[in-house]
Amino acid sequence: MLDKVLIANRGEIALRVLRACRELGIKTVAVHSSADANLKHVLLADETVCLGPPPSINSYLNMPAIIAAAEITDSVAIHPGYGFLSENANFAEQVNESGFIFIGPKPETIRLMGDKVSAIEAMQEAGVPCVPGSDGILSDDNLENARLAKKLGYPVIIKAVGGGGGRGMRVVHSEAYLFNAISITKSESAAAFGNENVYMEKFLERPRHVEFQVLADNHGNAIHLGERDCSMQRKHQKVVEEAPAPGITPEIRMQMGERCAEACRNIGYRGAGTFEFLYQDGEFYFIEMNTRVQVEHPITELITGVDIVKEQLLIANGNRLRYKQSEIKWEGHAIECRINAEDAKTFMPSPGKITTWHPPGGPGIRVDSHLYNGYEVPPYYDSMIAKIIAHGDTRQTAIARINTALSELVVEGIKTNTPLHQEICQHSAFKKGGTDINYLENRLGLK
Repeated sequence: MLDKVLIANRGEIALRVLRACRELGIKTVAVHSSADANLKHVLLADETVCLGPPPSINSYLNMPAIIAAAEITDSVAIHPGYGFLSENANFAEQVNESGFIFIGPKPETIRLMGDKVSAIEAMQEAGVPCVPGSDGILSDDNLENARLAKKLGYPVIIKAVGGGGGRGMRVVHSEAYLFNAISITKSESAAAFGNENVYMEKFLERPRHVEFQVLADNHGNAIHLGERDCSMQRKHQKVVEEAPAPGITPEIRMQMGERCAEACRNIGYRGAGTFEFLYQDGEFYFIEMNTRVQVEHPITELITGVDIVKEQLLIANGNRLRYKQSEIKWEGHAIECRINAEDAKTFMPSPGKITTWHPPGGPGIRVDSHLYNGYEVPPYYDSMIAKIIAHGDTRQTAIARINTALSELVVEGIKTNTPLHQEICQHSAFKKGGTDINYLENRLGLK
């Protein structure tokens, strides 16, 4: 077993990794910024190292400091969590070259899937359905680009090759705006991702966001853990997730899941990963692969009984997958609400001191959070402070439990988006299921 793991992250995911390590008897090293000295996982870790001042570039994105921390603590491996450096191929490469184990895919795999064009090509080779598009980067030939857009049919979307998380995208509804949209997206892409290349896809106007969780080891084995529906979004950021996805039959689940597992085998994937799709009119269209653990992994854990983070650690240790595909069973339904430190109406961040923290409980309730009474939520990082997760034998039971849990949650001293979650989970459209990715923004009057 890995002897000691450095956790290169913060907040709830860092605490989640620490707990998985403890179950496996692995010692932990918590690295942190000077603003995060009192984070729960920092207080619980076997060893701690301060990386630097609060700005991420000086702490959680400081590759030399993280690797130096691994060296001085005699760590064996580094777990990147999600966000920060988790999908940075250069970081994974530096970790490996420095003699440590990167708990995630190989650097070349991260690069392959981080480049949206090469990712699409790899998926097409594996038989995974993709959105009709340019099948490569756009040239500077305006006539050719106009011809392609006309062939696909407006609206089309221009996307940055190196983009992600909803950034580097621009929808075009007519040829009059096409060339300007390509030019602007190229400039923004160069500034944001260091790569000006863009590509074109047919824009789906009312899709759902459905993703498949996979696990793969170093021995050519790969399985899927089914799908999640992440369509409840604001500004391309997920707000509420559920599993299984409403309306996806067991037959479709196995068909699409096996395609994803086969793609993992084709590209030599290892670790946990997620294939993200747009789903419209009964068809799936691949959009990207996240080469890390997802924020919403708990809902898959609850319906399958598989500890995804523990599996990451075992795979990094060189173990074979502990499960065969035939052993994976899906039981019940799970829903996750992301609780953010922000105003529920204006979405303005609300950092500050937690004067009261009372998480919900009861049958089927799980709370992933690093909060405690007296904790100071800093203003420097992502505003997510907790995940409230409910599991039930049916979707209706899960909805009832998440509503009860939200009503029991008490967070005082700061504002949270809990009222928004209560509104969503009590609304008839959510109870019916199958809302598309535009539903929440349309409802909030943001479109």
